[in-house]
Amino acid sequence: MTFSHCPTAGLCANPSVRCLLLNSAPALLRPVPPTPFVTRKPLAPQLHHPLSHSFDSAKLFPGRKRPGRCRRRRRLFPSASSSLELPLLPFNTSEVLVPSESKVLHLYEARYLALLEESLSRKNLFVHFVLEPIFMPGSSDGTSFAAKYGCLVLIEKVEQLDVGALVSIRGVGRVKLLNFVQAEPFLKGLVKPVQDSVAENPSETSSKVDQLKESLCNLIKLEIKLKAPKEALLQTHTANSLRWAENTPSVGCEESFIPSLAERVSFAALQPVSGSTESELLKLQREKLRAMDIKETLERLEDSLALVKENISIVAAKLAIQSLGM
Repeated sequence: MTFSHCPTAGLCANPSVRCLLLNSAPALLRPVPPTPFVTRKPLAPQLHHPLSHSFDSAKLFPGRKRPGRCRRRRRLFPSASSSLELPLLPFNTSEVLVPSESKVLHLYEARYLALLEESLSRKNLFVHFVLEPIFMPGSSDGTSFAAKYGCLVLIEKVEQLDVGALVSIRGVGRVKLLNFVQAEPFLKGLVKPVQDSVAENPSETSSKVDQLKESLCNLIKLEIKLKAPKEALLQTHTANSLRWAENTPSVGCEESFIPSLAERVSFAALQPVSGSTESELLKLQREKLRAMDIKETLERLEDSLALVKENISIVAAKLAIQSLGM
C-alpha cells in the first residue's frame, strides 16, 4: 500500500493561505510540509458500478447537522460560461490521473471526508490535480507549487468503513484550474474544460481510433493469458478503461467537459499492464504526463498506438517465457 503526500494537507489550518496566487496560469500556491492524507489501493475493476448510497455523512460527522432540504444552494453549473466551482483534491506528480482511468482512494481525515460530502452534493464530482514544484525567487526557500494536470472526477462508488471511506473514482476529462476560491476545510476552485483541437482530418483520426481499439483488444487477450494469483480479476485495467471510453459518459455537467470518443480512447491506452516492472511503470507515468499536455488527438492516438504495440511485444515475450516454465 502506498501513500500519497499532499503539499497542501496542512494548508487548511494555515493562516498563510492568503498567499494563494489567483488568476495565474497555472495556478500557484506556497509550499507547506507534506502530510499523508489518503492511501491508494490497487485498481479494482469490479467497483465500476453505480454509486453506492450506503454512505452516511451523519456517521462520519456525528457533530455536524445536516442541512435542511429547503436550504438554497449556489447553482453548480453556471449558464453563462463553461466553468464549474468544485472541490479540489491535490496529489504529487507520480499520481496524475488521466481521463478514463479508475482508481480507489481511502479517505479518512475529517477535511477530506468533508470534501467527499461536498462532492456527493455536487453531482458526485470533484477535481483531481497535481502539484508540481517550481522555482520562485521571491519565496522564502525559492520553491512554490504549480497546480497542473487537472482532471474532472466522477465518484462511482463509496464504501463506508470503520475509519473513513473507500471511494472509487473515474477520470472524465481534463480541466484547467482558474482560481482557488476556498481553503478551509478543503480546497475548492473554479475550473474550465480543456479539450483537444478540432481534427483537421476526421477520417484519419477515425481510422487511427479503429487501429488503436484493435491493438488494445489484442493486448487484453494476451494479458488474460498470463498467470495471475487466484484472487486476481480477469478484467484488466485496459479493458476497464476502454469499455468506459467507448460509451458516452453519463456525467451531470455541461457537454464541454466531456471529451470526444477519439480523445477518450486515446487516453484508455495509458493503463498499467499485468506484471509491469518498476521501469515500465515509470515509463507509463512519463507517457501519461505527456498525454495530458498534448492538444492534438491524432498525435496522442499515434503515441498510444506505439505504446500498445510495445506492450504487446513485452507481454508476448513474457508468455513465451511462461510457456517454457521458466
